Amino acid sequence: IMTVLPALLALLGFLLIVILGKRNVKGNVLIGIIITAVLYYVFSGTVPSFDITQIGQSFKDFADIGVTGVFHAASWKHAFSPEFVGGVFSAILYIITFCLIDMFDTIGTLYGTAAQADLLDENGDPQNLDKCMACDSIATVSGAVLGTSTCTTFVESASGVAAGGRTGLTSLIVSICFFVCLFLTPLASIVPACATAPALIIVGFYMLSNVAGINFSDYSEGIPCFICIAAMPFCYSISEGISMGVISYVVINVLTGKAKEKKISVLMYVLVILFILKYIFL
Repeated sequence: IMTVLPALLALLGFLLIVILGKRNVKGNVLIGIIITAVLYYVFSGTVPSFDITQIGQSFKDFADIGVTGVFHAASWKHAFSPEFVGGVFSAILYIITFCLIDMFDTIGTLYGTAAQADLLDENGDPQNLDKCMACDSIATVSGAVLGTSTCTTFVESASGVAAGGRTGLTSLIVSICFFVCLFLTPLASIVPACATAPALIIVGFYMLSNVAGINFSDYSEGIPCFICIAAMPFCYSISEGISMGVISYVVINVLTGKAKEKKISVLMYVLVILFILKYIFL
C-alpha cells in the first residue's frame, strides 16, 4: 500500500486545495499541505522524526565554500598552476551559462507570476522589470558568497499571488518567515513529498492559465510557445524551455520570411547563437 499511498494522498491534497480555493478560503495551499501531511502519517503508521541536529545543516557550507573559504590555504594552492590557467576559460564559459540560466529562469517566473497578479504593463511586460532583475541578481550573488544554494525566484511564488500577495509587504513577511525557518529545519523535514506535491501541481495550473493568451492560430508564435511549454517539464528547467522557444521562434520566423514583420531584435539573434553554442559545447 505504501507504493500507491503517496500518489493517492497527493491527489487528495490537490483536490482539497482546489475545493478550498473555490470557496475562497485563505491559506488553502498551506491548509492542504498540513492536512495531507497528517493523513500520510495516520495511514502509513509511521512517526515523523524530529532531529534537532539538522538545524546546523542550514549553515554547514558557510565556512567551507562561503566568503570565508577564500581565506583557506587550499583555495589558493593551485591558483597559478598551468591547469588552473587552462581551466579559467572553462570557468568563464560556465559563468556565462549559469548567468543565462538564472536570468531566463527569473524572466520566465516574473512573467508568469506578474500575469497571475495582473501586474503587466501596457506592453505585456512585468512592471519594474529592471528592479526585479536587480533584486534577483543581488540575492543570487549574495547567497553564493554566504555559501547557500542559489537564491532566486521560483514559480512557487504563484501560490502566494493566488493567496492575495501583490505588494512588497508580502515579500517582507515571506523573508521574515524564511529567516525563522533557518532554525526550524527539523520541523520542515517532517513534511512528506506527497504533501508538498499538491502545492506544486496547483502552481502549475496557475502558470498554465496564461496559455489562453497565446495566438495558436499563428504557427510562428504558437509552435515556439508549444515547444517552450513542452520542454520545461521534460528538461526540468524553465531556462531550457525558454532557450528552445527562443531558438525555434527565430528559426521559424527567419525561414518563413517574417523576421522583419515580427521585428526580431539583434539581441534575439545573439541569444540564439549563445544557446546553440551552449548545447554544442556543454
